[in-house]
Amino acid sequence: MAESNKHIYTKNFINEKKHGQEKHSDIKKFVRKVDKSRIPTINILGVSIAAVDIKWTTSYLEKNLTKLSGDYICVSNVHTTVLSYEDESYLNIQNNGLMALPDGGPLSTIGRRAGFPDMERVTGPTLMNEMLKISVDKEYRHFFYGSTEETLEIMKKNLQTHYPGLQVSGMYSPPFRPLIDDEKKDIIKMINETNPDFIWVGLGAPKQENWMAEHQGKVSGLMIGVGAAFDYLAGNIKRAPRWMQNYNLEWFYRLIQDPKRLFSRYLKTNVKFLFLISHIKESKEI
Repeated sequence: MAESNKHIYTKNFINEKKHGQEKHSDIKKFVRKVDKSRIPTINILGVSIAAVDIKWTTSYLEKNLTKLSGDYICVSNVHTTVLSYEDESYLNIQNNGLMALPDGGPLSTIGRRAGFPDMERVTGPTLMNEMLKISVDKEYRHFFYGSTEETLEIMKKNLQTHYPGLQVSGMYSPPFRPLIDDEKKDIIKMINETNPDFIWVGLGAPKQENWMAEHQGKVSGLMIGVGAAFDYLAGNIKRAPRWMQNYNLEWFYRLIQDPKRLFSRYLKTNVKFLFLISHIKESKEI
């Protein structure tokens, strides 16, 4: 995929709300060392989704990693896109990171139909796996933030088995409650002392995106929100078979594994997403 402004194609799928006007002062200004405008994007319900695939993403991170410290990447799906449509502060968080990757199959499908034929899903677990595979040779250091101590311990053993020589700079399971200011400072200090290249954040949406935005420019390392990736690595849950991933059915496989927690979320956000997209298509020529 080309990395040039002239190849950026942005299509608006939303009415003229006040999206794009950063009215919230709570988001810390961050001086980025790379030109974010060179990342191709498509606007879906206000969120600037990166019109990329896994090959482009891993190549971009390899080329620019030393310049990305302190920044963050969102891994976006239908759920987070609908949340962004409904909450302007969360929309700003999605758009103020380095990029919002198309984790959800419908997002990449819309992108391909809108003029990005190479756009494909870039899921958190897949991206993390691809970066871990090259990390021993590249000497990348990894910090894992989120989940439970038990899950982190199992995950660490699995990482040592699957990626011999991988440099795990640190792991931390935060308490399941709001942190006080002193705790936040201690966590920032702890992370920075480990000198990580990547900070993988597994808190689930929207908590992980809120955490990354709050720490933009404060931590050393690139933050990437990867949702349930820690549970996959620990073996707590299984990923969908490849054919289900290819047909955008991974959400259904997860629903089968955790119906009580996910049924209501998928019912509400998936139906709302389809309604919003179809409504906008009817009111605009797309």
